[in-house]
Amino acid sequence: MTTAKTPIADIDPVEHWDELLRPLLKKSPDLAGNFLNQVRAAKLTFGKRVHCPFLRPVFLSPGDEERVRKVAETIAALAERLTKTALEERSLFEQFHLRSEEEKLVRLKGGYEPASTASRLDAFLLPESLKFTEYNGESPAGPGYTESIADIFRNLPVMEQFKKRFDVHSYPLTAKLLDALIGTFVDWGGKTKRPQMAIVDWKEVPTWSEFEILKDRFEKMGVPVLLADPRELEFDGKRLVAKGRSIDLVYRRVLINDIVARPKECQPIVDAYASGGVCVVNNFRCKIPHVKAFFAVLTDETNDRYFSVEERELIRRHVPWTRIVADTKTKYDDESIELLVFIRKNQKNLVMKPSDEYGGTGVTLGWEVDKKEWESAIEQALPGGKVDNEKGCWIVQERIPMRRGVFPYIGKGNTVEYKDMLVDFAPYLFRGKVAGYLTRLSSSSLANVTSGGGQIPSFRVQPKRSQHGASAG
Repeated sequence: MTTAKTPIADIDPVEHWDELLRPLLKKSPDLAGNFLNQVRAAKLTFGKRVHCPFLRPVFLSPGDEERVRKVAETIAALAERLTKTALEERSLFEQFHLRSEEEKLVRLKGGYEPASTASRLDAFLLPESLKFTEYNGESPAGPGYTESIADIFRNLPVMEQFKKRFDVHSYPLTAKLLDALIGTFVDWGGKTKRPQMAIVDWKEVPTWSEFEILKDRFEKMGVPVLLADPRELEFDGKRLVAKGRSIDLVYRRVLINDIVARPKECQPIVDAYASGGVCVVNNFRCKIPHVKAFFAVLTDETNDRYFSVEERELIRRHVPWTRIVADTKTKYDDESIELLVFIRKNQKNLVMKPSDEYGGTGVTLGWEVDKKEWESAIEQALPGGKVDNEKGCWIVQERIPMRRGVFPYIGKGNTVEYKDMLVDFAPYLFRGKVAGYLTRLSSSSLANVTSGGGQIPSFRVQPKRSQHGASAG
């Protein structure tokens, strides 16, 4: 616990926040309920669930931020480079295990750089380690939600008091996202920095409320936006049209999996993309590094020729060992292994998941299941296994340290209790540069909104300097 005599530089931001919050909750019993009302009013919901039932953000030091930035931007750059190389080298392309329908899309001539204008890396950030587990190179959700949640936190009474001792920096995600979208549009050949944009996804998706947030924020910055379902698009051979308006730029949130599964309904966007009649962001080539097999490509020593010595060392330190599940030989810690034997022997230290799913679907954590369930997962993951796998290959990945923390949680009756939660930390990258962070909490080992997790903002904080010094902000 901090005291009035504690030097400011020694104050722990988490402890200080909680010291400020507890008396405020006693003094203002409606604080938690008012907070949830603000969250709902800001459309921060996933379906009917609020995104953020927690009353403390994650605090980053400048050192944390720099450590994450360097590694995340390197991995994003590798994703772009390997995408380009894979389209030229068949042997590398095959390692990503895309389906034939997906290959047709990624090879359409409408592709251009960058493949992933907006992307996100999922990670666990600990004081002694930083490990990235997946790369969402296709259409990452959440920047609108994340910035809106941060706005609410910045206006809390506890934040006002907290800022007396700490400089607090938040992240203007939607402005940076818009800059990235316009930057790619101009690179594509767009002649204006105020193109007619369409945010495209199915009307029934639970993230539609985020599109409304983005539309509002983008239009305040001068770019006209409409929200459109793929079924509302029409292409006449020259122009992509939605709701009577000609579209210049599609911010594509409809997933390639859906485009493949519902080809007739998505044909206008595919035809417009292939003809060069509209700029689609992210473009279809982003599917290559988006699949989880990307980390198998990164960590397989047979691919060392694609990376510099420095890049190989960064991969070794920050990307968990990952392999495609198959009856084959490979290496682990420079030792030759029979992969299936290794998977069975090291169950408690491994996780298995489909290469091309999201929301935790199909993930099997070896340390949380018995041998029978693990064996069943192996059989399912193998090519030609007991389940006809229409979603590409499966990967096995080593277990990594997970960050946990105790957070104030708003429960039934708006009562606040402290819960031990898993903390998943995911930097957003716009045109390859870190722009901010999606931070998710979960009581289970799967930290994502679709599986029931919650979301909080992250802020970079620094203790304020003495009154005789300059502010660190």
